[in-house]
Order: sequence, then C-alpha cells, then structure tokens
Amino acid sequence: MIFKVFYQTNIAEVPVREKTETLYLEAASEEEVRKKLANRKYNIEFVTPLEGEALAYEQQNENFTLETV
Repeated sequence: MIFKVFYQTNIAEVPVREKTETLYLEAASEEEVRKKLANRKYNIEFVTPLEGEALAYEQQNENFTLETV
C-alpha cells in the first residue's frame, strides 16, 4: 500500500502549516512507515493510506515520487 506522509523537517520546532512537506512511501502499515522514517528525525504530523481514486489523483501530481528507504 502507498502512504502519504505529512511532516516537518525540524523535529525541534513547533509544526507550522506553511512548512509542512509531504512524501509518498510504500509499506504494509502506518507502523512500518513510521519505522522506516525513524532515522530521518522528521516530525511526522499525519500518515494516510492512498488507494483507488485518491491514489490516482495523487499520481497525477508532477511531484509524485515514491520515496525509497
């Protein structure tokens, strides 16, 4: 399954909406996503699974690339 991860790059700062970034990652569960990204020290705000029409919509975005971890 593919997940969309919303995160802040600096774990020490308070999350600010304008600084939120996203990435796409293939994993079996949300827990696996968090484990894969643990060494990056991201402040993960939200992880959401993508499938069906939502995934098709995201794939149309020119910035859609699956992260390799």
